[in-house]
Amino acid sequence: MDIEGLSMALAQNKVMTDVSTQVLAMSLEHMEETGAEITEMLNESLAEAPAVPGVGGNLDITI
Repeated sequence: MDIEGLSMALAQNKVMTDVSTQVLAMSLEHMEETGAEITEMLNESLAEAPAVPGVGGNLDITI
């Protein structure tokens, strides 16, 4: 392979790596936002008093 071909291949590889890194960063950001929203929803549901006191306090299981 000549120098020009090698240079083109390396440049193309760098572009592909940069694009993959950006896509991964966007995915990570989205997952962090989703996690924060889920945490917020759980905290809100725990802060609310149950509609009927005592419901959900016990779990009866028969095997």
